[in-house]
Amino acid sequence: MSYKDDKPEEKGFFEKVKETIESLWEGTTDTAEDVKEVVEEKFDDVKKAVAPKKRAAARKATTVKKATDAVASKTKSVTKATKAKVAVIKAKAEGEVKELKAKADDKAEAVTTKAKKTAADLNKKADAKLKALKAETAPGKKPAASTAAKTTTAKKPAAKRKPML
Repeated sequence: MSYKDDKPEEKGFFEKVKETIESLWEGTTDTAEDVKEVVEEKFDDVKKAVAPKKRAAARKATTVKKATDAVASKTKSVTKATKAKVAVIKAKAEGEVKELKAKADDKAEAVTTKAKKTAADLNKKADAKLKALKAETAPGKKPAASTAAKTTTAKKPAAKRKPML
């Protein structure tokens, strides 16, 4: 007697679950591989599309940088030229100020010496008149004329002023 059945064996519950999981796993791996291929292709396409834009952006950036450098160098040169001109003008102005100051000092000195000379001359004249009046008014005469001479005095020169520039 043989114990072998001619009927196919019936699968158990766990074997069915196992087969289902295997079929799902195979389907999932196939799908994952397909998705991976599509993503790689898309990534390559995006890379190819971005590369020219990247180059163009780099060119624009270098152009902008060159323009900025040119403007900066031009600004520096203009600033240097302006500073040089300002220094020349300032030196000229200082020279003119020194000249004018020297001329003003000379003129003030000349005016002062002239005023001193005039004052000395007036003092001499006043002394001479005073002596003449004293000589006229002898001890016997009235000193009416001498009082008039005493009230008249020479004007003193004005205080020395510094010229304003």
